Amino acid sequence: MIRLAILGSTGSIGVSTLDVVARHPDRFTVAALSGHTRIDLLAAQCRRFRPAYAVVGNADDARRLATLLADSSAATEILHGPQALEQMAALPEVDAVMAAIVGAVGLEPTLAAARAGKRVLLANKEALVMAGAVFMAEVQRGGAQLLPIDSEHNAIFQCLPPLHAGNLAQVGVRRILLTASGGPFRTTPLAELCTVTPEQAVAHPKWSMGRKISVDSATLMNKGLEVIEAHWLFNAGAEQIEVVIHPQSVIHSLVDYVDGSVLAQLGNPDMRTPIAHALAWPERIASAVAPLDLFAVARLDFERPDHARFPCLDLAFQALRAGGNAAAVLNAANEVAVAAFLERRLPFLNIADVIAAALATVAQAGLPDLAAVLEADRQGRIAAETALRRYAT
Repeated sequence: MIRLAILGSTGSIGVSTLDVVARHPDRFTVAALSGHTRIDLLAAQCRRFRPAYAVVGNADDARRLATLLADSSAATEILHGPQALEQMAALPEVDAVMAAIVGAVGLEPTLAAARAGKRVLLANKEALVMAGAVFMAEVQRGGAQLLPIDSEHNAIFQCLPPLHAGNLAQVGVRRILLTASGGPFRTTPLAELCTVTPEQAVAHPKWSMGRKISVDSATLMNKGLEVIEAHWLFNAGAEQIEVVIHPQSVIHSLVDYVDGSVLAQLGNPDMRTPIAHALAWPERIASAVAPLDLFAVARLDFERPDHARFPCLDLAFQALRAGGNAAAVLNAANEVAVAAFLERRLPFLNIADVIAAALATVAQAGLPDLAAVLEADRQGRIAAETALRRYAT
């Protein structure tokens, strides 16, 4: 029986994780859940899965959750605040941690899980984008097991030899091919992108995701962040990673070998597939995802990314090549810019301008520890807020 903690149980990844868990009560039990704003949903999850602990953001939400659970038979201890998230991730009665909190706020509890030697199911890409070297060192030091949840990285994991030990050349890998759907604006005339609304940007053609990650998909920054994540997960250089636009979202990524073989992982676009894979690895369990019907798919298309349409992708490669604090600054500036766009304070096309300005403003520095990572994040946000004044509507 695997005892599971879910950081971000009320988000799309958390909900999908609980859906898979509910189908296998003989394999999994829920020890702890955390939620941010959807307290009603968190209460419903606590009633159903009866975790020993639930964590929310602040004392007011803790009182509200306690009221909602007052007539429940679930004996759930309610905690709140960032330290409670870290405590939850390192609980001795937890075997595996689903790290599904979006954004920089998910970094420290995910690090806590790594330090505690948990099986870390990584859906929070910011942990690697912001603090790749620090995070991977904690994984090694704590003896944690790291399994990727992003559909692309999970696909790569499945297509690599089981024991590649971070040396791609030694196992004959030429390059990693990360697929991207192209988002909702893949074919939109460039002239029309200046009037894009938040509602249009979050309407992803294939995936059901949160608002921030949906905007990242529309700008292709999400793929850029995944490039940086792939660098740390698989010890791949920028020259070994290529992005391929694949509108059907059926091939989730590919690995190209020196002998001419290209291995791909295919499946319907449903996050329950990589979640089920990571939960049960190295076994396979049912996820309730519909079998792939190749006759219905009929065709698979591939395109090179349009760099004029997706400048954020180039910015991510630039940050990866620069190293040091560049990726942390990139991530911070993107979070500021996307939030401003969703609040209608920044035009869609200026998201990349704000990020580029932050990268150009913050001085290059190394990231020897978590304090340096958080400082880079802080400086990136300040630089982005300054740049916003130039572009804000």
